[in-house]
Amino acid sequence: MIRNNAHKYSVSAMCKVLQLPRSTYYYKPEPAANEEEQQVEEAVVDIFEASRNNYGTRKIKVELGKRNRLVSRRKIGQIMSKYGLVSNYTVAQYKPVKSDSNEVVVKNELQREFDQDEPFAVVVSDLTYVRVAGKWHYVCLFVDLFNREIIGYSSGPNKTAELVYSAIASISVRLDRIQMFHTDRGKEFDNKLISKALTTFGVTRSLSRKGCPYDNAVAEATFKIFKTEFANQAHFLTAEQLNVELHDYVHWFNYHRIGTLDYLTPVEARSMPL
Repeated sequence: MIRNNAHKYSVSAMCKVLQLPRSTYYYKPEPAANEEEQQVEEAVVDIFEASRNNYGTRKIKVELGKRNRLVSRRKIGQIMSKYGLVSNYTVAQYKPVKSDSNEVVVKNELQREFDQDEPFAVVVSDLTYVRVAGKWHYVCLFVDLFNREIIGYSSGPNKTAELVYSAIASISVRLDRIQMFHTDRGKEFDNKLISKALTTFGVTRSLSRKGCPYDNAVAEATFKIFKTEFANQAHFLTAEQLNVELHDYVHWFNYHRIGTLDYLTPVEARSMPL
């Protein structure tokens, strides 16, 4: 926490507030017993910091493998403990409300078919909120189920259809390449503005069942990642700062962050032969 906020507050002031001796913050672990082990420790620290403090032992092991270093997860855990490296992640579970309600015309066409074999076959979306100068702002993301890539995004002070429309406008590919668009039943998605935009390009609509987040599980999971890795780790002073850092995070997410698809980045996964 001190390291992440050192650009805004002095180390001395933060140590005083946290009631920590400055020597605790500046403490450097003893070097490893030999050069080879020291190199492994430095590689673990480097990979962890490059992941923006997000990777745990499993992903660090994968990245070490790319560097031709075979290290057990137990050993990686010991190194992380030694250097005080703690992933941003905590366990969280969804508790969906069972409901068969599906009153509106648009149905759940996706039916939880989250594994797609073609790019842009299905794009899912959702909204979340972040604090900007003490006020709520909202972020909309569009995720391609084919490779879990964030292909569109927007942010703004209001949770409206216009925010979703801006995210649609940010998508770099032709919208008629998208076959299906799936979201929950929030009014920012289920409205005339968005329906008209998607109808114009022949995109099929799909909405989750009321009160069932599992119907949009990939979008929900992406936003859990987004909140853990980005929104909860920063303090935004202006909307412009949020926009700049959001752009930076999306680029890192797509091009550098290894995910669950064979531990490839979304861009690497898109480049693999079908």
